[in-house]
Amino acid sequence: MSESEARPRSAVVFGARSLGRAVIDRLVAERWAVAGAARSDASLEGVEAAGALALRADVTDQASVTHVLEQAAAAHEGVDLVVNAAAAYGGDRTGPFGGGPIADAQPDAFDAWAAAPARAAFAFLSASGRFLRSQGRPATVIQVTGGSSRRAAAGRGLWAAGAFGVRAITQAAALELRGEGIHVALLIVDAGIQPLTSGEPPQDELADPRELAASVLFLADQRERGATHELQVTPLAERWVP
Repeated sequence: MSESEARPRSAVVFGARSLGRAVIDRLVAERWAVAGAARSDASLEGVEAAGALALRADVTDQASVTHVLEQAAAAHEGVDLVVNAAAAYGGDRTGPFGGGPIADAQPDAFDAWAAAPARAAFAFLSASGRFLRSQGRPATVIQVTGGSSRRAAAGRGLWAAGAFGVRAITQAAALELRGEGIHVALLIVDAGIQPLTSGEPPQDELADPRELAASVLFLADQRERGATHELQVTPLAERWVP
């Protein structure tokens, strides 16, 4: 039995609320060695309750991402999968959702809605790519984003600008790392995501975080001859735009 077959696969999930927690739960159930990285005490307590290694991190900071990966690798004999399901916020988001109409947007709206998500994706992908490349073995990196990465909408142009940036940075990372055996994929969730523990009845137009966790596992299980670099998920009850 080879060393890779003898040890469980190892994953690091950034973000431990809703989707991130669902991913952690699914991977633990599949007998992965999992580390969950988050900033809040409540989220970290949830990671521990799920049976995963809880690590405090700021996904917008490259050094913090690298430190978490080093800790997880030391605990679990390397890292095979890294997922960024954390929401990135910056500046003041007290104005209209999505930043509002471009002609009416406040001066700091761009930093809050557009710059912050792109900056977080850059920090996550840059640090993860550098770490996994130095590790010298195949691995998968998954960045999560929303449907605004595919199209803009009136009143939400700044939000779309951030999502477009996330998509562009992820595509570039996929092109740069695929020749080194590192599979980078963008999971586009073209819908709202129902909170994992909302207690509300299922809403058909919202994505189920548990089903999205299955999509993460699908991407992680892919091999070199069948890699998906972008996967879009849209509930049938939600409007779908080709």
